[in-house]
Amino acid sequence: MENHTFIVNVLLIEGLKVSPSSSVPAFIFLLLIYIFIMVSNIGLVVLIFMDRSLHEPMYLLFCNMSINDVFGAITIIPPILSDVFTPISKRYIHYTSCAIQAFCVHFHACTSYTVLMIMAFDRYVAICNPLRYATIMTNRMVVRLSVANWATSFFFVTILMSLTYRLTRCRQFINNPFCDNASLFKLSCENLLINNIYGLGNAAIILGASIGSTTVTYLRIAIVCLRSKNKAQISKALQTCVSHLVVYIILLLSGGIISILHRFPNLSDERKLASIMFHVVPPSMNAVIYGLQIKAIRQKMMILFKRNKTLPLCHFAHDGQLSMIV
Repeated sequence: MENHTFIVNVLLIEGLKVSPSSSVPAFIFLLLIYIFIMVSNIGLVVLIFMDRSLHEPMYLLFCNMSINDVFGAITIIPPILSDVFTPISKRYIHYTSCAIQAFCVHFHACTSYTVLMIMAFDRYVAICNPLRYATIMTNRMVVRLSVANWATSFFFVTILMSLTYRLTRCRQFINNPFCDNASLFKLSCENLLINNIYGLGNAAIILGASIGSTTVTYLRIAIVCLRSKNKAQISKALQTCVSHLVVYIILLLSGGIISILHRFPNLSDERKLASIMFHVVPPSMNAVIYGLQIKAIRQKMMILFKRNKTLPLCHFAHDGQLSMIV
């Protein structure tokens, strides 16, 4: 009995399916993406916190997204990289480690939607109630929204994983590149009706609230812009909203592709690749999109770039005195 329990607790995970000839290119490609995600997002957070002129609600709320993107990248990419050169028959993982990874995967996905909801609210207040923006979006409100963002995701995902963790297991193979809730509860031979109902309901609530609130928010913004005769206000609205919309569309498309591919069992490998892309593409694009689209951040980046490029070099002049050149 003890041996059987030990075997069930040690799972076999499929990981990333690549041919031996493609292992090195796949490893290098994922490693470069991982480095880019970490450098771009951490760099943007450091830039915002170090520059007091960027201590505004919009930028501070954006830090939630960058921190979540870093968290998601750490959760997914390193384990996949560590298994690239390991044969599928030897890709073992303990059930507890798999459950923790699954929790982190869903926590990252859920937070990706909730953080965009609070950022949409910030844009709504800034454009539709500009005179009251400073009194509504105070530091206390920013903290409350940030805490609510993380706490809501934690609450929903904790219940989701608790329902799965209670199940007994009769299988060992995780048929997915990484651990997630569906892969874990499919290891059980028990009735999974409750897990399926809560999982679908949870997804419906998060996606419904996210899409609904974002749609209503931007409809109100569009109405304000159409009614306004101030072209400068319309231009500012477009500049501050375009980044948020692009990021949101990328996230929806990444998640939508997975849902569509789930309906085609013969496209199982494509779905698994898309599931990896969901946790890789948005995090690698978000910092770039915001950095390029938001004028204040773009200007700060250009200043830092020029400052690093024009660092003074020292040399000795012909008269023996130390002089500076740029």
